[in-house]
Amino acid sequence: MRDKDLYTQILGISPPWKVTDVELSVDSGEVKVFIEQRSGTVHQCPKCGVECPGYDRRQRSWRHLDTCQLKTILVAEVPRIRCPEHGVITVQVPWSEPGSGFTALFEALVINWLKEASLAAVSRQLGLSWNAIDRIMQRAVGRGLARRTVMQPEHIGVDETSFRKRHDYVTVVSDGSKVLYVSDDRKRTSLAGFYESLTEEQISAIKSVSMDMWPAYIRATRNAIPDAAEKISFDKFHVAKYLGEAVDKVRRVEHRALLAEGRTDLVRSKHQWLRNPNNMTHKQWREFKALRESTLRTARAWAIKEFAMGLWHYSSRTWAIKAWKRWLSWAVRCRLAPVKKVAQTIKEHLWGIINAIVMKVDNGGAESINSRIKMIKVRSRDFRNKARDRNAIYFHFGRLDLYPAGIKKSCLPT
Repeated sequence: MRDKDLYTQILGISPPWKVTDVELSVDSGEVKVFIEQRSGTVHQCPKCGVECPGYDRRQRSWRHLDTCQLKTILVAEVPRIRCPEHGVITVQVPWSEPGSGFTALFEALVINWLKEASLAAVSRQLGLSWNAIDRIMQRAVGRGLARRTVMQPEHIGVDETSFRKRHDYVTVVSDGSKVLYVSDDRKRTSLAGFYESLTEEQISAIKSVSMDMWPAYIRATRNAIPDAAEKISFDKFHVAKYLGEAVDKVRRVEHRALLAEGRTDLVRSKHQWLRNPNNMTHKQWREFKALRESTLRTARAWAIKEFAMGLWHYSSRTWAIKAWKRWLSWAVRCRLAPVKKVAQTIKEHLWGIINAIVMKVDNGGAESINSRIKMIKVRSRDFRNKARDRNAIYFHFGRLDLYPAGIKKSCLPT
């Protein structure tokens, strides 16, 4: 088979396009494949489909998959047409998407690599600039979001993830398995933008919104969902986090006081108080016995926390409210300032905690996605700006159709 016929088959070139020449440069390690459009071809506007007269031709080139370890470049004189409505516009070529300097197959290869490695690593391996790889990711996310079917979320989770240090955040909305929406900051408007993108039917179909007790998220949800007070839920994870922090504050104060008396009761005990008892081994639980059964103030704070963690099994709203009110009566009278402060917060948000218990919903899916987002950020050594941060989140966790048109996943290069 001749080289022109070979590349015609490899590239899937069909009339009115044809491969006219193949040029090999061993010194530069490149193969150039020249493509032309047959004369007399009738052109159509790629935007409106109207037949238009030709205007001129511009030479363009595209990076393709390597041939026998040689960089392969496609070169073509691409016609431009004059459309009565859209003006002078470039004709679309079948091997690449508009605005890209790479073939569709090459972009698919980059997308596969980006799923496995950092943007900088892919840049090094393929010999492309960081910005070139980033633009491929941006186009992939743009395609995926444009192709996304109408969302019908019933149970959504709202969480924030830090962009960089100094309390700089992005808001992430998910349905437990994929990211639905990403927005800058964690303000009311950050979450309101998600609700504004939904129709009334979609809003009414939402059965629960799991979140932490951040006031901005609560206000945004109350403003958007008519019966939000029955759907907002504050899950066990965040309640446990607040109580765990309170126990640790009690421990630190008591530890300093004991050391001043020459006592070492709480030395190296921090993780014993914070560890989930369900994750302790039998040995760890036995070693912890003396501390948890002691008369230390930290032991009392820990007991209050653990009692609260055992109040999530109710199915009756009435009985759940009674149990939590008993706990609140104990917690607000415990004379432990950090615990009393958290108890007051829980009292103010008890309605949402009860919703989470009765509906059996939590923010575990959102927390899992949040953890994986942090892993991607570590692998990428953080992102340069929030736009790239959002793109990376959608790329890895949006479950989008990222590949160029006509590319089948089963046939992708590896």
